[in-house]
Amino acid sequence: MTAAISADGIRKRYGDVQAVDGVSLTVEAGEFYGILGPNGAGKTTTLEILEGIREPDEGRVELLGLAPWPRNTALLPRIGVQFQASSFFNRLTARETIRTFASFYGVGPKRADAMLDKVGLADSAAVQTEKMSGGQAQRLSIACALVHDPELVFLDEPTTGLDPQARRNLWDLLRDINAEGRTVVLTTHYLDEAEVLCDRVSVMDHGKVLKTGAPAALVREIDDTVRISVESGLLAADTARDLFTAAGAELAGLEDDGVSLSVSTRIPAPVLSVLAEQNALRGLEVRGATLEDVFLRLTGREYRA
Repeated sequence: MTAAISADGIRKRYGDVQAVDGVSLTVEAGEFYGILGPNGAGKTTTLEILEGIREPDEGRVELLGLAPWPRNTALLPRIGVQFQASSFFNRLTARETIRTFASFYGVGPKRADAMLDKVGLADSAAVQTEKMSGGQAQRLSIACALVHDPELVFLDEPTTGLDPQARRNLWDLLRDINAEGRTVVLTTHYLDEAEVLCDRVSVMDHGKVLKTGAPAALVREIDDTVRISVESGLLAADTARDLFTAAGAELAGLEDDGVSLSVSTRIPAPVLSVLAEQNALRGLEVRGATLEDVFLRLTGREYRA
């Protein structure tokens, strides 16, 4: 089967800035694929090159077996694109907006109205776009990207700025899109989102792909410590340290910040046993490594505006 996306050595420079620096990746048909990275990593530029919106300075891209650049009109009915920021015509309702997008592809109003229902906007069909909430606007944006029934969907940070409930609802929609057999490529700043949704992810920084793999596999590779926390005051820190050491726990860290007593270790069993023996399990939380730990280890912890 031909890969949905194949990119080899793509580069893009803007003046002195190397936005994309030799990116190579393959996305299989039906895959939910994430592209992660801090601000300025090159995610959006990479996505725009894959979509055929920007011409790469170097490298080769194939989308569904075809070259997307020069702008390939044969691909347009087969792909859907939801941009990082979408603008709709003011004073048009959600129904009028999606019917307008549908008409670009020769899709009738019946299909457009059905898509509103699919993304949970049937009850908001008569609401003007400028009066929609953030979650509603994102759903409308995705509906417009899907109205022509594309095989491949690009989503650029679709949940940015949404409240937790709206994000979770949108996750359900994205799962449904992928479950229907569509290939989905997602960029996001939310590592929990990528961990939940994506079959594989590529972590980017400074225009390069640093690591690619299934989220769980990437987490296993870093062999990080387990963090165990209980309510502060159940066990004095010095006492806890002595008990854990005597029980054979290898401590990577122990701190009590007045809210929680937290222990980091690669061998959690002795720590949990001691806490149970001391009746100090109130507020127990056990946290292993996550995709966020992988991300920070690869890209660093410094803030980037």
